Amino acid sequence: MGIVAHVDAGKTTLSEALLYRTGARRKLGRVDNGDAFLDPDQLEKKRGITIFSHEAQLKYNDLGITLLDTPGHIDFVAQTEQVLQVLDYAVLVVDATNGLEGTTLTLWRLLDHYHVPTFIFINKTDSVGADPQAVLKNLQKSCSPGCIMFADPLNTDTTEAIASQDDDALTEYLESDQLKPATIQRLIRERKVFPCYAGAALKLTGVDDLLAGLAKWTVPFTPHQEFGARVFKISHDKNDRLTWLRVTGGQLQAKAALVGDEKANQLRDYNGARFTIQQTVLAGDVCAVTGLATTFPGQGLGAEDNLRQAIFQPVLSYAVDPQGNDIHACLTALRQLEDEDPQLAVTWSEHLQEIHVHLMGEVQLEVLQQLLAERFQLQLGFDQGSILYKETITDTVEGVGHFEPLRHYAEVHLRMEPGQPGSGLTFADQCRTDVLSHNWQQQIMTSLGAKEHRGVLIGAPLTDVKITLVGGRGSIVHSVGGDFREATWRAARQGLMELRAQKKCQLLEPWYQFRLIVPQSEVGRAINDIQRMNGSFQLGTDNGVATTITGEAPVASMRDYAQEVRNYTHGQGQLECVVASYQPCHNAEEIINDRQYDPVADLENTPDSVFCAHGAGYPVRWDRLPEMAHFPYMNK
Repeated sequence: MGIVAHVDAGKTTLSEALLYRTGARRKLGRVDNGDAFLDPDQLEKKRGITIFSHEAQLKYNDLGITLLDTPGHIDFVAQTEQVLQVLDYAVLVVDATNGLEGTTLTLWRLLDHYHVPTFIFINKTDSVGADPQAVLKNLQKSCSPGCIMFADPLNTDTTEAIASQDDDALTEYLESDQLKPATIQRLIRERKVFPCYAGAALKLTGVDDLLAGLAKWTVPFTPHQEFGARVFKISHDKNDRLTWLRVTGGQLQAKAALVGDEKANQLRDYNGARFTIQQTVLAGDVCAVTGLATTFPGQGLGAEDNLRQAIFQPVLSYAVDPQGNDIHACLTALRQLEDEDPQLAVTWSEHLQEIHVHLMGEVQLEVLQQLLAERFQLQLGFDQGSILYKETITDTVEGVGHFEPLRHYAEVHLRMEPGQPGSGLTFADQCRTDVLSHNWQQQIMTSLGAKEHRGVLIGAPLTDVKITLVGGRGSIVHSVGGDFREATWRAARQGLMELRAQKKCQLLEPWYQFRLIVPQSEVGRAINDIQRMNGSFQLGTDNGVATTITGEAPVASMRDYAQEVRNYTHGQGQLECVVASYQPCHNAEEIINDRQYDPVADLENTPDSVFCAHGAGYPVRWDRLPEMAHFPYMNK
């Protein structure tokens, strides 16, 4: 079970309360005292926030729970997303005074994406201004009408509200005037009902009700017969690299080979910062494994497949200033941190002797600097950061790539069409086997997913495009696997160049979803600022003192606005931003002109092809492919 929440909603406090009430801890730990069981890292104690996910074990009556605490700050949402992939259930903590903040709704979308059954704890009901009923109504409006306040026993109104979330349950209720416990458990598992509880975790009120609800309405994990496991975290403990995983089927034995020749040397069962060594880990359990060097979060082992790319990706790139430190020592340290968080995406330019990292925001940058100082004794600086743009297409095209140096041969035709926003790159195969053999088609499909495809406007990553194999040619005598890889990559670039010539390529930039609270006297200033930043807005609640404004704006325009808000409101204003989506760039022409990217000169991503004549290969420009291709264009 994972506990997730907006920062400062009381997530770690609730975790401590659960540990205390179940007897797992004799003393109630507190974040502000620096003795929280699930914030053992010195950096977490110093900052007073959860930065890394941690594990604890607790037992309530016959219910055994492995509790995974997660970071609350939006800059560390990637770590939270990794944990969600292995949960049976989650508890979403909502602040009764602040209600549904932007991060809360973001977490809700993630829980829905990973189909995690969710309980809700409305916290801080003892605080001034707390309104749990208003929060509940907002949950029902913004998240799901299945957010229902539970009590033991359930009264008639609650049972009726539960039944109304599902046709079969409603039929059962109308016929018998009640619902079987198994029916309610099913509705919770199917994310049609979300049991809500309220209280104050710091004062232990409502915690016993939540525990009783978890014991009554959850069902045990059902494992697969065949061995399987899901990696959700990588960390380092002194000289040991730890692969955190959840066994989903069969069992895991110490010394078992898991990835190639890499063996599970130790199986560690953690409880806070301490661990015991196990010889066997059963399905359903979580452990940390030593001896694995190439694992990564989201990786499937055994019967489990690898998960697709995480939903939340960094939107800012920072250049590293070594500040007199050896650049290669800096790179080694950052590579280890990238091992723990692959989204850092550390890149090294040998030519420029320069390192770049990808980050979500300023808080993550501050924590990265502190980690480098504490773990590696490296004091590093970073530049102001730049926006990570993406590219897409707005029309359909057929791209062709031809690779025919002497004694090699492959031609590939790809249909490229706009995908749904946020869909990334998707691949399909509609080629007949009498055109290309199944083996060649497999080589092409593997090649499509083997690299990060770049756009042709500024060379940014390509996204929201569906690429379909529609045709091509091979040679029984001359074609080898590498030929189809070359032809495939060239086909994708050639298609993009065709669309660029038609002005059908589009530059995308990240946009924030924001929530701005300002004094009434500053509403006009705030609206002018939002319009200046090319954002959109809606005026929200007005309590007579402050006004809430919500909306969207480009990250490039709003990323430094929080400090400006604090200045002109004299510390009374508050800005919360969550990266919501990529949208068409508001100043695309300016960015494209500034980058001066030449797609033809980008030899690692060339759109040109190679043909053969008179016993020698020769290059052919991308725009001559329609007349030179050996296989007919499918759209003609």
